[in-house]
Amino acid sequence: MNRTARLYALVEELRAAAPRPVTVPVLAARFEVSTRTVQRDLQALMETGVPVRTASGRGGGWSIDPAMTLPPVRFTADEASALTVALAAADVSAPYAGAARTAAQKIAASMTAPVSAAAQELAARIVALPSPADTTVRAQVERALTTGTVLRLSYVDAGGLESDRVVEPAGLLTADGRWYLIAWCRMRRAGRGFRLDRITGATPTTEQAQPHDLAELLLGSAAAGAVRPAALASLTASPPPRPRPRHG
Repeated sequence: MNRTARLYALVEELRAAAPRPVTVPVLAARFEVSTRTVQRDLQALMETGVPVRTASGRGGGWSIDPAMTLPPVRFTADEASALTVALAAADVSAPYAGAARTAAQKIAASMTAPVSAAAQELAARIVALPSPADTTVRAQVERALTTGTVLRLSYVDAGGLESDRVVEPAGLLTADGRWYLIAWCRMRRAGRGFRLDRITGATPTTEQAQPHDLAELLLGSAAAGAVRPAALASLTASPPPRPRPRHG
């Protein structure tokens, strides 16, 4: 078993035993390698962000949080190459761009040498002009959407007027290369679209936001006709929204 296959197998071994910890000697015997090799592999998993942890003392060992990991997914060579290139080329200013890059690295690490070389050759043919991005703002928007919490924004509209808003995030919209946070604006008492590159500050709160339907927030706005990306449509049974944002 090569190292890449063993790393995947280690994760599955820990997932199968969770929440009970497994000792290094047990893992070494299971994979017929030295305890030193297992220690290096577990450390490598930890450094790449896999939620493995160790506890010392009696009853201790290595364990994994199964809620924070996914079981292996088998891609064809073409699928792996396509995903790697698409994720690696994600605009740095796009939401979840950081997670996209680490996902691309993990997929690339699982490839065989010929497939990896083909993906690298394809990736070398794709270039992008970098765009300015406030990663702090983007991270707060991502967090608010993920946790369903209220967000305080400082926003500059198309006319240059700055205002402070308290919003309840509902989703994201992309149009003409721009990203918008779609949210219920408490000041306007209506749904609004906030262009991410015009948000000058974003402060998280612990207040839970009320649930809002993305399509309803944007009824009658300028983006009627927008549809859910085909790759995402199969993930939800709800009908695709018809959004178009109104600024500020």
